Amino acid sequence: MSPEQDAHPDVAHPGFARALRVAEALVFASDKPVPLPRIQSALPEGVEAATVMTALAARTAGGAVELVEVAGGFAFRTALDLASAITRVVEVPRRLPRAAMEALSIIAYHQPVTRAEIEEIRGATLSQTTLDALLEADLVTPRGRRESPGRPTLWGTTKHFLDQFGLKSLNDLPRREELVSGDLAVGPRDGAPPLVPDGGAQRAA
Repeated sequence: MSPEQDAHPDVAHPGFARALRVAEALVFASDKPVPLPRIQSALPEGVEAATVMTALAARTAGGAVELVEVAGGFAFRTALDLASAITRVVEVPRRLPRAAMEALSIIAYHQPVTRAEIEEIRGATLSQTTLDALLEADLVTPRGRRESPGRPTLWGTTKHFLDQFGLKSLNDLPRREELVSGDLAVGPRDGAPPLVPDGGAQRAA
């Protein structure tokens, strides 16, 4: 038995090779990160999904497409060092205005938060156009209502937000300044650059 099999007995499981292929196909076919429990449900009995994903990540490491853990699940991503080559042939997504990135960073770090609280922290009015841009991009979503006069809507980020910025969870958030400036060295599913603020946008929403 190899050292790897000693460390992970289920690697020696007769169904491990098939489990590896099933997991790879499941992640490849999904349009969003696949959570570990869902992967586990598709594997043969006696094979641990965590071991399978570790093996799959090791197999894809250093390749053009790598397995990464993001937004509470697993997904394939184009290697970061190939981003510059890809952007020459892949259409770059629409950039978010700086006002939207500022509002998004406030929501990410203070959620759940009301619109009035966003405006107070930001020091500027949050226009409906800016909020609509974040909703359209599936980066924010309503999180109920605050039990206060008027019962204002509470806003929070989505799983797509984590996926977009390559974060496993909100615990992995970078400094707020990096989020606003778009300095995160990650990209979305298709290998295109991350959402970054439009350099020509003004602060006013």
